[in-house]
Amino acid sequence: MQDPDRPPAALDGAVLRQALRAWPFYVDVESTPATGSTNADVAALARQGAPEGTVRSTDHQVAGRGRLARTWASPPCAGIAVSVLLRPALIPRDRWTWLPLLAGMVVARVVERAGVEARLKWPNDVLVDGGKIAGILVEVVGAGAPDALVVGLGLNVSNEPAELPPGGTSLALAGATKLDRVTVLTDLLGDLAATYGSWREGGGDPAGLRPAYLARCDTIGREVAVALPGGRTVRGIGRTVDLDGRLVVSTASAQLALSAGDVVHVR
Repeated sequence: MQDPDRPPAALDGAVLRQALRAWPFYVDVESTPATGSTNADVAALARQGAPEGTVRSTDHQVAGRGRLARTWASPPCAGIAVSVLLRPALIPRDRWTWLPLLAGMVVARVVERAGVEARLKWPNDVLVDGGKIAGILVEVVGAGAPDALVVGLGLNVSNEPAELPPGGTSLALAGATKLDRVTVLTDLLGDLAATYGSWREGGGDPAGLRPAYLARCDTIGREVAVALPGGRTVRGIGRTVDLDGRLVVSTASAQLALSAGDVVHVR
């Protein structure tokens, strides 16, 4: 366990590359002291033809982005900020909608292997005791018929309360037994490579992912308020997640399948 009196160490790119040697999927791995956004860095590399398995991590992300145009901020060396390039060109585009949910499951499992119980709020917010511990942003690169996506993962590791937004938490605050960032990041990337590989080999069929996702999703069975793009809010009960990765909500008058929106669990 990390010494609480010792400041977190910077990520060493060479150490990370050595740790990932068991995963040949990762072909280009770099870590920097600071950058604006690892997603923006990897997206730029994707447009230049970078291969699948390109990884960029940083100790300090100064312009991190989350879903719905939110920001994702963390002090230097306090958390994990990493982005991975995927090119699932042979998978039908309508099945790519499961990749954000897949990423959420990966992070939740990593948090649990660090000793903390984790749940998911649709589509992929990772929660510990109701507090958000991780954020995920999956972006398609290019226009027309793009073949690349960037999966951005932000995980709070040693953050203290003053370093977190309202409602946020971290592995340290939750009492995790693993706080070494190289260890946690290696576990995260290894799980992502394995889970994505299985999904891709199965042609992107969500049948293998959906039961595991539903078992972890805290939105199912809850009263929810979903703020939709455009300003409308839907209130009802989260019933399930369908084969397209959409949240199915029962309202007083209808049953709706929502592909995007900001979910609030109503207490």
